[in-house]
Amino acid sequence: MRLALLGLAAAAACCPAFAQDESVVITAPRFPEEVRKLPASVTVITREDIDRSAARTIPELLANEVGVTMKDFYGNNASGTSIDLRGYGITGDQNTLILLDGQRLTNFDLSGVQWAAVPLAGIERIEILRGTGSVLYGDNASAGVINIVTRSPLQPGTSAELFGRVASYGTVEGQLYGSHGTESFGINGSLYGYQSDGYRQNNRNEQQNATLNTRWGVGSGTLDLRFGADRQDLRLPGARRVQPSIGLDEYASDRNGAQTPLDWTTRDGVRAGLSLLQRLGRAELVLGLDYRGKEQKAYFDQGGFPSSRDDKLDQWSFSPRVRVPFSVAGIGNSLVFGVDWRTWDWRSKRADTQENLGRPANSVTVMQDTLGAYVQDTLQLTRATLMTLGWREERARYSGDDVADPTSPACFGCSAAPSVRETQHAYAWEAGLRHELTSTFTPFVRASRSYRFVNADEIYESDATFAPQFQLLRPQHAITYEVGTAWRWRNHAARVTLFQSDVSDEIHLNPFTTGIGNTNLPPSRRQGAELDGAWQATATFRLSATYAYTDAKFREGTFPGAVGPDDSIAGKTVPLVPRHKATLAASWDILPKTRLSAGFTAMSKQVLDNDEVNTLEQRIPAFRVLDLKLAQTVGPARIAFVVNNVFNQKYYTYAVRSQFTADRYAVYPLPGTTYGLTAELKF
Repeated sequence: MRLALLGLAAAAACCPAFAQDESVVITAPRFPEEVRKLPASVTVITREDIDRSAARTIPELLANEVGVTMKDFYGNNASGTSIDLRGYGITGDQNTLILLDGQRLTNFDLSGVQWAAVPLAGIERIEILRGTGSVLYGDNASAGVINIVTRSPLQPGTSAELFGRVASYGTVEGQLYGSHGTESFGINGSLYGYQSDGYRQNNRNEQQNATLNTRWGVGSGTLDLRFGADRQDLRLPGARRVQPSIGLDEYASDRNGAQTPLDWTTRDGVRAGLSLLQRLGRAELVLGLDYRGKEQKAYFDQGGFPSSRDDKLDQWSFSPRVRVPFSVAGIGNSLVFGVDWRTWDWRSKRADTQENLGRPANSVTVMQDTLGAYVQDTLQLTRATLMTLGWREERARYSGDDVADPTSPACFGCSAAPSVRETQHAYAWEAGLRHELTSTFTPFVRASRSYRFVNADEIYESDATFAPQFQLLRPQHAITYEVGTAWRWRNHAARVTLFQSDVSDEIHLNPFTTGIGNTNLPPSRRQGAELDGAWQATATFRLSATYAYTDAKFREGTFPGAVGPDDSIAGKTVPLVPRHKATLAASWDILPKTRLSAGFTAMSKQVLDNDEVNTLEQRIPAFRVLDLKLAQTVGPARIAFVVNNVFNQKYYTYAVRSQFTADRYAVYPLPGTTYGLTAELKF
């Protein structure tokens, strides 16, 4: 409690990082909207913020923001990295909806977002909307929405940019970006490559991306075409095992070693989108058609009992929507209504070796077809008061089929799961109020209901006898209440937000139970306080800070089969949720073209994954990490030297408890001090 109070006091004292002008327009609300019209905690990370930061990836950049934490497995270009907003723990990536230019990057499986497919050099801004978004987007937005916005093609003129980086562990990264635009037509594209050995054995990562975007000005509207392709080749070092009762501590004795020196995965992705924005008088119509596909292959040696997979995922979506402004009795309204149709097709082949995937032991297909309709109205009650009301209904139709091939070389008594067909329904609502109390203070209050449907990996699993099963869990839902206030004066800003989310039927992997290993958890509650802000001390010196207090606990119930004296989890802390997190960032323009930036992150200890009963004494230790960046501009070129983890902190952000042995756990160590040199050239 003392630490919490000190954090609150420190954040308030330095005018705690969201000092963007509230007149800035964002697109996450499905139509361009000013931040000042949203009764929610919103942060916009600008291009200038990205240039200041020493972050190397999107998750590192996001982790500097209030309420956001990062689970990093390998510390190599965000491979295996997930984002958690407001304390969902291991399911954070399934409860925070990630968008790219308004289209979903969150997948219908547990493979996670392919962050490296969107390099920092190609981003215009990132929009973070906390605790809101379920009415407009539906599934996966319980904690909020993060929208990554890439550079617009419709920029007059011709330009080209080269970006390159060399860093520790044989890291080489490069990007070529070009654009050409007139008042009515624009095109841009990029080529990106990355390779690094990683700091651990069997930790090599290779990534290639290509993008092409066009935009036409068509009368009073615009037509957009977007294409992207990416490929990743990743080696998987596994964990470092610790068991004090037998003197095992690979983390201390061989931190850089690999438990799985033969494991690997590859991933190929492609995306395409077409959208039309047409203005019809004062109304606006958007028609969006998008496709995204990926193929992921993986090999796990498992001590001589190999397992191979070839998973393919295709998604089609169609999302027409309309915004209509009108007035009733002197009250201005901005009414948005639309329909989202989305279909996922997940196909998984499973065998022992890659050679046998041509005749897999099991071929699994899971399909999800969703249809959602929503309406949201923003009412200008007075000049200073805005109200938002919204409602959404959604239907999800599932089908699951499994085919076993007894003639497959990989089949040793293999069997098929019985087929499954089911239709589920869920709904969301939201009500918010924002009032400009004075020219400097703006309080807001909001209440909402959100939901999440089960995904493909959570449907198909094996029971205790290794027989495959399908099981469709109930939709998860959460009720969230939030109140906050923002203060702004000149170039200084601060914000305080209090929130509470009561989660029911949370969808979760339970490795202890017999039968399928996924379950709907007992009720839980996330509540906390978030403070953030910025202080422009002088024309050349900027200071920002954030502090988040998050209390995530189960309210009642048991966790059957858990290792420990009993399986009660009532009042226990949700794993992988730090109670305290603070950041401090400073930027100093030493000379007109010389900038020194620093970023400091402090995190409190966390309960290990799989330790819902909180009986393991070991915790993920608290840590503190400092990053520095010195940048120099010379004509059209910009050179920067970056040091990450300056004090060589030995730390990790993910660890998991054994489901069989009481004192055994595994950790995923992250790199110590690393050095990088970047160069940018703009034409």
